[in-house]
This record gives sequence, structure tokens and C-alpha cells, in this order.
Amino acid sequence: MNDSDDEHHCLEPSSALARDAPDRAGSPSRRSSLLVSTTNGMLLASTVPNSGMESCHAERISSSRASKPSAAWNEVERLETHQPKPKYGDTMRSVIARYEAERMPSRESTARVYRCFLKNHVLPKWADTRIQDIQPRPVELWLRELPLSPKSKTHVRSLMHGLVEFAMWAGMLDISRNPISLVRNIGATQKVRKARSLTAEQFHALLQELHEPFATMALVSVCLGLRISEALALRWSDVDWLDSTLNVQRGIVEQVVADVKTKGSARTFNLTGELLERLKSCKQRSEFSGTEDWIFASPIKLGRLPYSYTGVWRELVRAAEAAKVGHLGTHSFRHTHRSWLDAVGSSLAVQQKMMRHADIRTTMNIYGDVVTDEMTTAGVKVSQLAFQGNGAQSERNGS
Repeated sequence: MNDSDDEHHCLEPSSALARDAPDRAGSPSRRSSLLVSTTNGMLLASTVPNSGMESCHAERISSSRASKPSAAWNEVERLETHQPKPKYGDTMRSVIARYEAERMPSRESTARVYRCFLKNHVLPKWADTRIQDIQPRPVELWLRELPLSPKSKTHVRSLMHGLVEFAMWAGMLDISRNPISLVRNIGATQKVRKARSLTAEQFHALLQELHEPFATMALVSVCLGLRISEALALRWSDVDWLDSTLNVQRGIVEQVVADVKTKGSARTFNLTGELLERLKSCKQRSEFSGTEDWIFASPIKLGRLPYSYTGVWRELVRAAEAAKVGHLGTHSFRHTHRSWLDAVGSSLAVQQKMMRHADIRTTMNIYGDVVTDEMTTAGVKVSQLAFQGNGAQSERNGS
């Protein structure tokens, strides 16, 4: 037995344990101390004379007579008992349920696409898989087989990456390298179908076939490069008739009004004289011309909402077929605006500004103010293309 491994406590004979210990020297009056040693869970006691010169016989006392654990040790045991342990076994289904409640994007259009991907692709494959069992190779092989375009596959990969990140943030998975970062989406930058844009002649032919207010909507969209969600969300209060400007500050998707797609998308546009007159004419004909009314209010909704995306798309398909300009989508006007900017000789810097793209290079930020006049000139040239010829000036009054 090594003294260094023992814990010694010196007790006075007045203690209960000292009174029980016999005085080996035979003198009741002799004061002695009781040396208590704890070794390997057993309590050893021996009397030691005050002189320290006389050795005494040690006797073993069972561990059951040892004192109770200290308050500090009790606290340690309590902390160990209540220490939260990491949860293992969380499935992708439970991760997705929490993600939808806590991290789903607030923008309605983005949330709708995410829910579609989750319901149709992610959950059918991975719902019952434990989150810690998600591995790069099976995910990449699954991604290759999805019946989606390369761009959509990129969105699914990003969604899977976000789910794993969320699981680590929520404590459902140990923090480590995200396995989805190893997943490659081959051909992600390839487009299945080239973006459709119209020539000036095709646009004029289409304009002749469009009924109002869809013809005015097409002119506003192609002259300013607006997204259909931005055009539908315009109110008459957004038009400054004195300064000839239009303020774009909101969008509407599935009849839910929200902010514009990106922070850089909110902008005040200069209106050419032709476009301003077209809007005045549209306002005079409209049943809903109040300051807070929608510019493209739907009579079916009694003006409480603008036309729906589906209603615009159906009218566009009908007019495109009548004008024999081929298949068109609502985003074709924005693509047309971009191609016309290039046709009138606008620099790439001006085009990025006019299109309000979020990915603006450092040089664009440095020289942004320099191209302001060029942007106005480019906008005028595009409007001239849209309004040139008698065909674009005439209006269809049919509904």
C-alpha cells in the first residue's frame, strides 16, 4: 500500500469513531488521535499517540460505515445524469419537417418550388434514411437519374445541402463537413432549351393580336425588362406622372404579394413619352383607376387582385399562335429586352444594370454612376424598337 495513494484524515477522539476504537496502550486518560485512511473503497482507522512515537494496531472498518459522498460529488453525478446526449436516428423525414417549420424561405415562389422538390423527389427516396447515413456517392447517383433539367437538379442538390446544414445547426447531426459538398452535378450549366426572345417584327405582330390590358403589359415588360411577377404587382400609385417614372418595389406569385426577387430588383425606371402615354390611355379605359388599384386588375376578381399568371399565359399562347411567332413564355419579354439592349449597342455593364442582375462585378460597382446616362439612352432605344411602326401604336380594345 502506497501512502501517496491514500487519503488521510486526522480525527479527534471525541468523534464517534474515536470513541469506538480501543485504546491499545491501556490508558483511558491518554489523548490520542485517530488516523483514518481510505484505500480502495475501504476505511482503515488506527490510533496515534500524541507523541507520535507509539504505533497502534489498525483495524479495518467496512465501507458501509464510510461517510456519505460530498455535495460536490453529488453535483457531478447530477450533471452527468442530466447532460443532454446527441440524438442519433433522426431521419430525413424528421429533418425536413423541422426545416419546413423553421427554415423554409419566406418568398412564396421559392417555398413553392422547394416543397415540390421535397414532395416529388427527396421524400420518396430519402424519407426513412437516417441523416447521419447520407453519403455523397448514393446522392450523386440518384441525382443523375432524376427526370429533371440540369438546372433543376442543381436546385435539388442545393436543397439537399441546405437540409444537412440545417440538421447540424439544429443539433440533429454532429458538426462536420457537409457530405453533399462532394456531390457533383455534371452538366449543370447546360440548358435544355434556349431562352426565347423576339425580333422587333415578331413583337409587333404579337402586339397586334394581344387584347388589352395584356398588350400594354407586354410593352411595359419588354421596354423595362420586368419579370411577369413585377408587372402584375404594379399599382397606379407606382407611376409618377410628373417625373415620368415607374417605381418597381413588389412582386406577386400565385396571388401572394411579396418583395421583389432580389434586393437589386427594386428600382425606379424612367419612362419614355410613348410608354407614359400608353399607361395614361390604359388608366382611362380601366374600371379600376384608383390610386391604390392594380394597373392590371382582374375584372373576374372585381379588381381586388391583378390577373393571374395562368390568365396571362393563356392569352399569350393564344396571341402567339394567331401571330405565328412560335411558342412563347411569360419570361420571353425579359429575354427580348436583354437581346434588344445588345442589338442597340449597349455595353455589358449597361446591360447588367438594366437587367438588375444581383451578380454585379466589382468594376460595375466602381463605375455604376458613370453609366447612368448610357442606361437612359439604351432604354430610349429599346422603347423605340417596341413602338416603331404604326402596328405598335394601334391598340386592341377587345378583351
